[in-house]
Formats: sequence, C-alpha cells, structure tokens
Amino acid sequence: MEHPGFYERAGPFSLAELAEALGAALGGSADPNRSISNVMPLDQAAPMDLSFFDNRKYLNLLAKTDAGACLVAKEFVDRVPAETIVLETPTPYKDLAKALSMFYPDAVRPKVTSVGQQATCDPVHPSAVIEPGATIEIGAIVGPEAHIGSGTVVASGAVIGYRVYIGRDSFIGPNVSIVHALLGNRVIIHSGVQIGQDGFGFAMGPQGHQKVPQVGRVIIQDDVEIGANSTVDRGALNDTIVGEGTKIDNLVQIGHNVVIGRHCVLVAQTAIAGSTVLEDFVAMGGQSGVGGHVRVGAGAQIAAGSKLRDSIPAGAKYAGYPARPLAEWGREIALLKRMTKRKGN
Repeated sequence: MEHPGFYERAGPFSLAELAEALGAALGGSADPNRSISNVMPLDQAAPMDLSFFDNRKYLNLLAKTDAGACLVAKEFVDRVPAETIVLETPTPYKDLAKALSMFYPDAVRPKVTSVGQQATCDPVHPSAVIEPGATIEIGAIVGPEAHIGSGTVVASGAVIGYRVYIGRDSFIGPNVSIVHALLGNRVIIHSGVQIGQDGFGFAMGPQGHQKVPQVGRVIIQDDVEIGANSTVDRGALNDTIVGEGTKIDNLVQIGHNVVIGRHCVLVAQTAIAGSTVLEDFVAMGGQSGVGGHVRVGAGAQIAAGSKLRDSIPAGAKYAGYPARPLAEWGREIALLKRMTKRKGN
C-alpha cells in the first residue's frame, strides 16, 4: 500500500495568485490563469509544478527543468527553459518559503501524536496498526495511523508520530522520537535518537529569518543502525535518505535532504550538512564533517577530525582542515614537523 503522506496540500493556485502573494513579476506572455498544483525541486518538477533556483551549483538542473514555473533572480532569467514561466524575484529562497506556506499550511508545526480532533489519552492511538508480535513497552506512545511491524520493539519513552511506518524486527530504543519518517526492516535505533524533525531552513534577511516549511520525509532503509542521541532531519522538498546497511555512531547530525548510500559508516560526532550525497560504502572518522551540496564518491574515506568542503571522487582518501588528499596532507604534516625541529635546534 502506498503511504498517504504526512501533509495536506492546498491549491491549486493560478500564476496570478502566486505572483501577487509572493511579490514576484510574472514573465513575458504567460497565462495568468494557468494552474500550479505543487512545489517541487528543479529535477523533479513537472509542468504543473512551481520550482525555484537560488544556487549556482544547480545551473545545469535549471537548464533542464520541466517545471511549469520557476522563482528566479533577474540575472538568471535567460537560463530558464523557454517552456518554463519565469516568476522573477530578488529573493527566490524567501519566496519559496512563502509558496510552501501556501501549498502546505500545516507543515510548519510537526505532526506527532495529536492531529486535528484525533487527540486521545490512549498511549497507542486507536487508528495505529500494530502487527501481531510487535511489542509496545509501557510508557511508549504511538500516534494516529502509525504502523509497527511484527517483531519490532518500541521501548519505554519512545514517541512514534503520525503516520510513521516502521518495518519488521526492528528496535526503537528508549526516549527515541520519530516523526515524518518511514523505516524498513531490522532497523536499530538506539536511545535518544531524534528522527524527522524540521531541517534547518531559514530565509535570512535584515528583518529577521523566515522559516522555510520542510515538507520532505526521512527514509531509513533495511538493516540500518543509528547510535544514541544522533539526529536525522527531514527533507525540505526532497527526502532525507539513509541507505541499506549503513551504520551510524552516537551523536551524529544528518541535515535535511542528505542522501546516504548503502553500507556507509559514520563515526561519532560526524556532521553532514544539507543536500549532501554520500555514495555507497563511504567511511567518515569521528568528528569529521561535510559541507552542504557536496558529493562524496563511493568508497571514499574521510579521516577523523577532517572537514570536507568540496566534492571528491570514488575511492578518494582525504584528511585535514580543510580536507585534502591524504598523501598531500601527510607530506604537509611531515614538512611542518621538520621545519619545527630545525627552528628548535
């Protein structure tokens, strides 16, 4: 059965309504009555969707988008495909926040265990599906329309939110919170983990920072293990994904829209910034970090304490701050050591 989703979508809205609400200029000879039904990323948008462009790294996606309309600054208007209607604005990201609030008015507040008029004193909501053989310990809370698979244990103090799906033979530890997420089979979530909270998205400006509604999900595939007190933010438009067999240590932060491949290893206090992609079998040492909108190739290794700013190819080994190829970093350290000894002598 297809998951029904976590958010109620409003609309559709006409281009004229969007332009007026967002304060954007409707380009060319566009039909102001044309309907727009959703907000989607550039690479997923269809002719009935609105998208946005606010990062030069995605110029190639802008050129190929099938979006019906796109929020874009004046300097990039000529990069928009002819079939896509321009909504010109000096602040595309800020106007994206406004558009998302129009289409998803209920997305700013997380949906946990009380949705609309469905509040109940029962720790397991009557509409939740608990398969035979699942165990819900005393003190755990399971929200409306959640699904817990056979053989799964939800420990005391855990909170399973609205429409969360958890597969079979999984373990959800004490004081875990899971919202806006779909989990596979044989997943182990240790105590204190927080999954599915808002991604850190704000349109910053001189008048303050406008919250950008986060309407993506968290997808955790089979055989993933996540260590104590780690956090996995839900996506803004895309989903945050943790691939099959990946192992995550304690106190790891995974930002919104991050895609982690299969069988990756992230050691304690690692941090992955938003919209980063780790391909399969990537290994990251303790207290390492990756900046946003970066791709780490399959099998790459990042040494403990290193901070990666740029994309790296498959099989690469990087170390240092900022991170550079391991051999280069090793030569620099050796040179500094020799220079220090000479100065001391």
